[in-house]
Amino acid sequence: MLNILFFGDSLTAGYGLVNPAAESFPALIGQKLQTEYPGFRVINAGMSGDTSGGGLNRIDYWLSRPVDVFVLELGINDVIRQMPPSTTQKNLQAIIDKVKIKYPAAKMALMGMRLPDFLHSPFTAQFNSIYPQIAVANKMALVPFFLEGVAGKSNLNLGDKIHPSAEGYKVIAANVWPVIRGLIAGK
Repeated sequence: MLNILFFGDSLTAGYGLVNPAAESFPALIGQKLQTEYPGFRVINAGMSGDTSGGGLNRIDYWLSRPVDVFVLELGINDVIRQMPPSTTQKNLQAIIDKVKIKYPAAKMALMGMRLPDFLHSPFTAQFNSIYPQIAVANKMALVPFFLEGVAGKSNLNLGDKIHPSAEGYKVIAANVWPVIRGLIAGK
């Protein structure tokens, strides 16, 4: 059995869903895996409210079990807490470094986040450049914008207008699945 570790915040955990074990993005990817690649076990290490720094503090726990595929989704809570993009980038890189050291053969994917371009701020440009830079530097698969097709659409989000609904996660899973499939096809 191979392990695919989904490591992130509430967007990974499935915050607000009736049944995160069946409706979250890792669960939906797990359902696709059962059909096409049944030798994988999905581990949802999402923690609502987590920042890149929080993730760095808790990654060692999750690396105590084998990791064959690592999916990283963190950073948007850093923006909410007004952390500098350079800090987010440093923390995400440190998480990736820990995974590489412990499991050098692990395949990795980064779930990118984007702030709306209409904000016209140096902060926005800095933040939006983090994910492509990290992906290139680490030769990681990249989903450029994790919430593509879901962000800003009321019918695909919960009432808080931040977290995807079960229907929103179906869109996310459909967007992310080709990237995950590409990583595991050779495993």
